[in-house]
Formats: sequence, C-alpha cells, structure tokens
Amino acid sequence: MATRQILAELSRAFQNKTGHMVAIESVGGVDAAKRVRAGETFDIVVLADDVMTQLDADGFLRPGSRAGFAKSAMAVAVGAQANRPDLSNEASLQAAVLAARSIGYSTGPSGTHLLDLLRRWGIEQTVSDRLVKASPGVPVGTLVARGEAELGFQQLSEFLDVPGIAVAGPLPPEVQSTTLFACGVCATASNAAGAHDLIRHLTSAEADASKRRYGMEPA
Repeated sequence: MATRQILAELSRAFQNKTGHMVAIESVGGVDAAKRVRAGETFDIVVLADDVMTQLDADGFLRPGSRAGFAKSAMAVAVGAQANRPDLSNEASLQAAVLAARSIGYSTGPSGTHLLDLLRRWGIEQTVSDRLVKASPGVPVGTLVARGEAELGFQQLSEFLDVPGIAVAGPLPPEVQSTTLFACGVCATASNAAGAHDLIRHLTSAEADASKRRYGMEPA
C-alpha cells in the first residue's frame, strides 16, 4: 500500500510511453505475499525488500529480476486540528507516546519497528491497551482521521493523501527506520518480457521525481 500512488503514476507514464497496458492492484503487504505464494498469476510484485528476498529465495520470483525500487522513512501523524508533539529526539518521541491516549500502527515494517521501540524503551506493557492495529490494507492515517488513534505511526507516503490528519514529522534520526521496497518479476508471470520492461522503467532515473513527490527516495 505504501507504494500505491507512485506505482499508479509511473504505470500511467509507462503506458503513455510504450502503449502497454498496466493494471496495478494495491493490497496490504501480508496479503500480497500470501497471494504470490499461493501461485496467483502476477507479472510483477512490489514489496518490502526483506519479504522480496525471501520470495526470491523460495523460487517465487524469476531469477535475477529483483531490484531496489524506493526507500521510505517513517513518520507520525495526528488529527488535523490536534497539537503536534515534539519529535525532535528519542526522549521527546517516547514522552509523546506515553502521553497519547491511543497509538495506531500497521501490520507492515513500520508497525514492527514501533513495537521494537516500545520494547526497547521498556514501555510495551504500559501502553499495550492503547495500541490500535490497522487491518491489512487500511492506512493508519484513517484511524487517526476517525479519532481511533491519537498518534499514528507509518510510512510517510501513507499519510500524504489522507484527509483529516496532519503529519507531525518524521521519526527522530536516532530511531528512524527506512524501509527498502523492491520489485521483481513473478515466477508465474504471463508476460515476463513486459514485466522486465516495466521494472526498468520503475527503477530508472526518470522515475525519481515521482518517488520524491510521494514521500520516498529512489533506491
């Protein structure tokens, strides 16, 4: 889901450039990996690189097709009218978490990182009843907009198109987590040649501006 806006824009550009039609289906990463492993026919897949590495090792990608796509940093969101917490350093972030009535997080890499931070700070049990996990494919920003989470943690790109919220800022550098997303040709691809062409477009320099526009950096 974090890459859906970038992929939509880049696939349109690829279609205009080549005439090849591209249909992108954006779902939660957990579901996407399950569907690839179940043998569904996809030409390409774009997921966090640790998941892609395992899919590659298990034979679900065409050998040698996996390539870095984009790097995504984490951010914190609050309601549009809420006061923005101090996120200038690790101590202030921890204080903001302890002060929050509810904390939204995802099933993806950003959620894993947040839970790791809570354990490292020794406050996992203290805030456990305030944690609100978004369902796969549901942006954490939606929980914040609905008032179900006072603070939301996810990839910056996930917050940019959600009405009713404000991005309080990125995580402080000392606790920031940057996720590398990768793309690859699926072993089940029905149009492997077209998939390779699309991946070359997605990883080319002309795709860099789109990635930055939606809160990511080129891989």
